[in-house]
Amino acid sequence: MHYFALFLLFRIKIDLFFENRIMNALVDAGILKQHLIDPVVCIRCNTCEATCPVGAITHDDRNYVVDANICNGCMACVSPCPTGSIDHWQPIALDQAFSIADQLTWDELPELKDVKDITPSAAALEAAAKPTAPSLVVNVSLSSTVAPPSAARPSTNLFTAQKPAKAKVTGNLRITDKNAGNDTHHVVLDFGDVHFPVLEGQNIGITPPGVDANGRAHMPRQYSIASPRDGERAGFNNLSITVKRVTDHDGKPYLGPASNYVCDFNIGDEIDVIGPFGSTFLIPNDPKANLLMICTGTGSAPMRGFTEHTRRQAAQGNPHGKLMLFFGARTQGELPYFGPLTKLPASLIDVNFAFSRTPNAPKQYVQDVMLQRAADVATLLKDSNTYLYVCGLKGMEAGVIAALESICRGTGLDWASTAQTMKTQGRIHLETY
Repeated sequence: MHYFALFLLFRIKIDLFFENRIMNALVDAGILKQHLIDPVVCIRCNTCEATCPVGAITHDDRNYVVDANICNGCMACVSPCPTGSIDHWQPIALDQAFSIADQLTWDELPELKDVKDITPSAAALEAAAKPTAPSLVVNVSLSSTVAPPSAARPSTNLFTAQKPAKAKVTGNLRITDKNAGNDTHHVVLDFGDVHFPVLEGQNIGITPPGVDANGRAHMPRQYSIASPRDGERAGFNNLSITVKRVTDHDGKPYLGPASNYVCDFNIGDEIDVIGPFGSTFLIPNDPKANLLMICTGTGSAPMRGFTEHTRRQAAQGNPHGKLMLFFGARTQGELPYFGPLTKLPASLIDVNFAFSRTPNAPKQYVQDVMLQRAADVATLLKDSNTYLYVCGLKGMEAGVIAALESICRGTGLDWASTAQTMKTQGRIHLETY
């Protein structure tokens, strides 16, 4: 590993050591340094909730919040946050910590207090003396908090909700079967003369117009970029996103404004875009790099960007490593980009589909197909040039990890040490929501 990377890891560990000693001292004095998320800056990308190793972060249709009774100050969520909205700490008496219900109503953070202005009550001091007081042991999440070493340097936070970029809708195509219940769209946005540089794996934010039931302006929603860095159309200043229309249990449009707003875009509509966001879920520029990609549904967006970038590079005669994709959906008709994926040559990418609701066929999930290809997956995991990407619904994560553990056991690998090495080297990235 590069010496500078080792230095950074050492520095982070030292900083965490002293930070946790300070936080433990505050708890002993009846004061909690409560972890809060700034609702003004947050783009609701779910990175923090997916990263948190103890399940302290939750959300509703409006805000992402941290449960003070669970959060242990491990900092695992801080570095991956694309906007910095996660890095806020409010000194407060233990018995006065802001509840989840409090935080879900916020439009902005409360005024920050100084520790010296807080006088803990007898109840706070009593709570500090109990063994149930918040633990501050540092935990480690699986996903890398650094980008691949050879990845291009991303631009981030160029445009905000207060000063968004203007983009014009130049494409809006349904990419699931017309008879499927899953209505997913491929949307193309053109930025004209606006400089909006992106890399594969980054995200943008779109704010739906209007107000919610409480009369408050809607918050931005995050969407993964589905196109390569040189545009949805090569050489053009545009990009694409993959958006699924949110429906209720009866298949009727849900009242949540964001996905329906985007899916109903008309060609020529001018919209506000913020971002770009994301500095870790990036692909390496190393031509020897192998990409092991696992996704479901709209989690295919960054994988499409990775694949199309590699395809364009290959068309120019540039070498590339192996690409292997595991892609799951309920049925073939509900799988985005199914047709284009089947036309990609095997020399470019090894595509494996998993369908869980095909009539008269056994259920298959991505982890089941991974186990069927265990030998090939293991070969990639043994290669120090392999980078692993997982994107999709949170529910897929446990099954995927269990499959990787099983594959390692069956082929003489230790998954724990393999995953830790990949994490340290920026070679394992999970983005689930």
